[in-house]
Amino acid sequence: MAEAKAILRFVRVAPRKARAMVDMIRGQQVPQALSLLKYTPRAAAKVVEKVLRSAVANAEQKELGESDAMWISRAHVDCGPTYKRFRARSMGRANSIHKRTSHITVVVSAPDTAPTK
Repeated sequence: MAEAKAILRFVRVAPRKARAMVDMIRGQQVPQALSLLKYTPRAAAKVVEKVLRSAVANAEQKELGESDAMWISRAHVDCGPTYKRFRARSMGRANSIHKRTSHITVVVSAPDTAPTK
């Protein structure tokens, strides 16, 4: 099975927000997924688009075929480490702030392994 993948680790996007974008493009053709991400007004969409473009570039480097015919076979988001910060509050108290990070993985496949519908 001819595949190429790209992984972006420790990106400062919450996994919950990135998963919405990855779920939207999973199983799509690459041009359709890129146009979806380009016109989605969310910060996570830009990050996922960058990973998808990297996976396509990796596939072209491996000479798997034309990028217009490729499709996204696997895509998932894992939790990265959470940065813990504190914000001062009144009367000597503190509130914790959790800055979540993500590991985003996108795998594209050649057109000869496309799913049959």
